[in-house]
Amino acid sequence: MGDKRTTESEVAAELRDGMTIGIGGWGSRRKPMTILREILKSPVRDLTVVSYGGPDVGMLCAAGKVKKVVYGFVSLDSIPLEPHFRSARQSGAIEAMEVDEGMLQWGLKAAAMRVSFLPCRAGIGSSVMDVNPSLKTVRSPYDESEELVAMPALPLDVAIIHANRADARGNGQYLGPDWFFDDLFCMAAKRRFMSCERIVDTADLLKEGSEQTLKINRMMTDGVIEAPGGARFTSCAPDYARDEELQREYATTPWEEFGPKWLEMS
Repeated sequence: MGDKRTTESEVAAELRDGMTIGIGGWGSRRKPMTILREILKSPVRDLTVVSYGGPDVGMLCAAGKVKKVVYGFVSLDSIPLEPHFRSARQSGAIEAMEVDEGMLQWGLKAAAMRVSFLPCRAGIGSSVMDVNPSLKTVRSPYDESEELVAMPALPLDVAIIHANRADARGNGQYLGPDWFFDDLFCMAAKRRFMSCERIVDTADLLKEGSEQTLKINRMMTDGVIEAPGGARFTSCAPDYARDEELQREYATTPWEEFGPKWLEMS
């Protein structure tokens, strides 16, 4: 498929109740907020959300669309604890699988590699094992004295990410320092959608940055959306910083009041 351009509403229309979705970005950085807005407007419910969480997780929880969250953290960065997620977690409104950040990476990597688990040392001797009784350990076939956590794969139905630049074929470019694991989210998913600040010609991608900034290739994506400001109010360096004022309003305002206002923002 040559031209993969699509819209946020078309992405949201692909979601079904009970799906597992992975959301790229990190905390309150580079979250695909315009796609998220359309998901919030849709009737979909009972989602399992896998994320290095920020307002994406908080908003979906506040809107009652989440059954379970799999996360390494849920933070607004400049506001350490995401208040809407915390409220849902403390009230028992959602199920939670809280793991080490590296374990979450390993779960995505296992899904990307199409294996059922990957062994890791993270989690051993910590409360991660206590709060996740389903986690199992394995012994190395090469050194039976070595016990490791068998981090299960985290296969995704859909992944959504946000990049600085992309072309219509679905190649994605990151001009800031924090692209982190968006590639793993895409490779772990059956369907993958990327919003971006600007769609450019393929030849123009290297005018913006070096080959090392091309983190997403077209084999990892099924759709691309041009969405200037598409990560706001989170940051998308170097295009713009986080809107701290709007984030504070989000964090301190009941969702019933903030949500309708935010959903109408363009």
